[in-house]
Amino acid sequence: MLKKIRKSIKGVFLTGIAAMIPVGVTFYILYLIIGMMNNLVKFIPARFHPDRLFPFHIPGLGMIITLILIFTIGLVTKSYLGKKLVSLGERLVRKIPLVRGIYNALKQLVDAVFSDKGQSFKKAVLIEYPRKGLYSIAFVTGVSRGEVQVKTSQKCVNIFVPTTPNPTSGFYIMVPEVDMMSLDMTVEEAFTLIISGGIVSPEDIQHTSEKGEIHADNI
Repeated sequence: MLKKIRKSIKGVFLTGIAAMIPVGVTFYILYLIIGMMNNLVKFIPARFHPDRLFPFHIPGLGMIITLILIFTIGLVTKSYLGKKLVSLGERLVRKIPLVRGIYNALKQLVDAVFSDKGQSFKKAVLIEYPRKGLYSIAFVTGVSRGEVQVKTSQKCVNIFVPTTPNPTSGFYIMVPEVDMMSLDMTVEEAFTLIISGGIVSPEDIQHTSEKGEIHADNI
């Protein structure tokens, strides 16, 4: 009887931990981000500081200023003058040897993720990686083109294989499209599976995908 009670208490305790950790980590990250944004207020000259201009303290002012600043930069960048300034700045940066490579890589990554015309992650697939018999989830980013495609004997697809639990790092691989298995799960579900290390899986669905081609028209 005592053993059952201890087992029940342990189960309830573990359930509580499992419920608290995601919520706690999420709020902690938000707390750090908001704190960093609020520190931006320190760069405002003392005579223009909101606490002196207004008779009351405005909570979360740093976050508000940051959001307004980002929105303003977006508006300016979309304008004709803003595009000219950005173009001029890019030309100057690309003349610096070391900085040029870093800037180009970051720009391409940001364009791929945030731009409406970017490649982004289009589909989750399953590949045999890092060797035959072992499988990894990867994301299709586009179809291989140019010299790379010409020198390969098969039609290849660009994929990104993320790492666990940090999916922002990973490997870029070109895989023949016949060697990939299409997955029915969404990109978001695949990310959840990767970040959790396989602990959190998408709801069971009827997977009818078979090993076959992923046509360029659908990518």
